Amino acid sequence: MQSEEIDLRAIIKQLEKENRILRKKLERSETTCQELEQTNQKKESLLRQIINDLENSQKEVKEKRQLEQTLSELKRTQAQLVHAEKMSSLGQLVAGVAHEINNPVNFIHGNLKYLDEYAQNLLSIVQLYQQHYPNPVAEIQGEADEIDLAFLQQDLLKIVTSMKLGTERIRNIVLSLRIFSRMDEAHLKSVDIHEGIDSTLLILQHRLKNHPENSEIQVIRNYGNLPRVECYAGQLNQVFMNILVNAIDAIEELNQKRTVPEIKENASQITISTSVVDAQWVQIAIADTGLGIPEEIQEQIFNPFFTTKPIGKGTGMGMAISYQIITEKHGGKLMFFSTAGRGAEFVIHIPIKKQVCNPV
Repeated sequence: MQSEEIDLRAIIKQLEKENRILRKKLERSETTCQELEQTNQKKESLLRQIINDLENSQKEVKEKRQLEQTLSELKRTQAQLVHAEKMSSLGQLVAGVAHEINNPVNFIHGNLKYLDEYAQNLLSIVQLYQQHYPNPVAEIQGEADEIDLAFLQQDLLKIVTSMKLGTERIRNIVLSLRIFSRMDEAHLKSVDIHEGIDSTLLILQHRLKNHPENSEIQVIRNYGNLPRVECYAGQLNQVFMNILVNAIDAIEELNQKRTVPEIKENASQITISTSVVDAQWVQIAIADTGLGIPEEIQEQIFNPFFTTKPIGKGTGMGMAISYQIITEKHGGKLMFFSTAGRGAEFVIHIPIKKQVCNPV
C-alpha cells in the first residue's frame, strides 16, 4: 500500500514536471505567434509600401509617357505648321510669279498671230517685186546681197513659228504653276486628278530630262477613265510632288552605282497608273525603278522627322505630311510596297466624294 502511494506521487511529480514543460512551450509558442504576427504585420506594411511605390512609379511612367507623347505631337504639329506656312508662302509666290509672267507672255503670244500675218504679207510683196522686176537697180541689189535676202525670206517665218512654240511653252508652264499652287482652291472642289499629276510632272521636267549628271527618266502614264474627284487639290498636288521627288532621288542614287551600259540596258522609269476602285474610290499608283526601301526602315517611312537623305536635303516631313493629307484630310489610304534594289510603289486611295469610311 505504501509502495503504491510512492508510485502515485512519482507519477504526479512527473505529470507536474511535464505540465510545467508544456506551459513553457505554450508560452514560447504564444511568444513566437506574437513575433510572427508582428513580423507579418511588418511584412504586410512593407508590401503595402512597395505596392504604393509601384503604383506611384507606374503613374509617373504613365505621366511621363503621356508627356513624351504630348511633346512629340507638339513637335510634329509645330513642324507641320511651319511646313504648311512655307508651302502657303511658296504657293502665293508661285501664283504671283505665274500671274506676272502670264500677262506679258499672253500679250506677246497674242501679237505673234499678227506678226506672222504681216511677215507673210511683206514676203508676198517682195516676191511680187522680184517677179515683175527681176533686175533691180544696183543699189537695191547691193542691199539685198548685204542682208542675204534669200535666206531672210526662208528664215523669217521659221523664227515666228519658233517664237509661237516658245510662248506656248511658257504659257503651259505658267498654267501648270497655277494648277499646282491652286491658290483659289483651298476648299474641297471637284478636279481632274490627271491635270494635277501632269502639272507636277511639268514642274519636275528639268529633273526628268537627260543631263550630264543623270540619265533621262522615262515617265509612263497608264491613266484610267477617272471622274472628277472632290478633294483639296493644292494639298493633293503636294503629295504627288513629294512622292515623285523621292522616286527621282531613288533612281538617281541607283544610277550613281550603275555603269552607262547598265543604265541603257535597264532604263530608269516612273510609272503612274490611275483607276477607279469599287465605283466610289480612285487609285493613284506611282512606281519607280530606284533603289527601293530597305525592310528595316519601312515601318518608319511615315514617321515625322525620319529621313535617309543627307542633312540639308530632306526634313523628314514630306511623307509624314503626305500621309496626314491623304488619311486625315481626304479619309483615304496611303500605302507602299517595296523590295530593296527593285524599286518602290506608292498607292493612294481617295474617295471620289469625301466621306468618313475607309477604302477596302
